[in-house]
Amino acid sequence: MTQRLHLVFGGELVSPSENVFKNVDDLHVVGIFPSYDAAYDAWKNEAQRTVDNAHMRYFIAHLHRLRDEETEASATEELG
Repeated sequence: MTQRLHLVFGGELVSPSENVFKNVDDLHVVGIFPSYDAAYDAWKNEAQRTVDNAHMRYFIAHLHRLRDEETEASATEELG
């Protein structure tokens, strides 16, 4: 059985038009989730909680893609 882990994290961006964090030391790690649906629910909760701050952005990272050693690495820009 393949385990598909997803990391939900976010933080304040330098500019709302770019995916560059203002301070990586202040990133908020929401958690690691066993399914995309669970990760999406956590992402949505954090995104809605910070909706008034245009510089705050949350992402879902597909950790299972990073640990699949037989598949060629893909670009992480899909996170945006």
